[in-house]
Amino acid sequence: MLLSLNIADNRPLHEQVAGAIRRAIAEGECGPGDRLPPARELSQALGVNANTVLRGLRALRDEGLLEFRRGRGVTVAGGAGGRSALLERVRELVADGARLGYGKADLIEMIKEAQ
Repeated sequence: MLLSLNIADNRPLHEQVAGAIRRAIAEGECGPGDRLPPARELSQALGVNANTVLRGLRALRDEGLLEFRRGRGVTVAGGAGGRSALLERVRELVADGARLGYGKADLIEMIKEAQ
């Protein structure tokens, strides 16, 4: 799994780390059950602090994309590919809505109406 960060990106580094891993999952570079390299290795490869990587990994765990297992490390959760793709589409929807002047509550109402 090759990850890279964009120095010109103004998002916090931990969000960039999470985004890079999210993208790797969505593109099939790693699938459900695959182990990620240890945080220390990822931090060295990306040139960031290990705590930054851990913060990004925790965010992905909270999203349900990763599982932390004692003694087994960090693995990609089952069904993560589909969830990752859907989360990305939701983020795009929220960003598009914001550009058009719609808040999250407005978008939620639109989704309810679409059912």
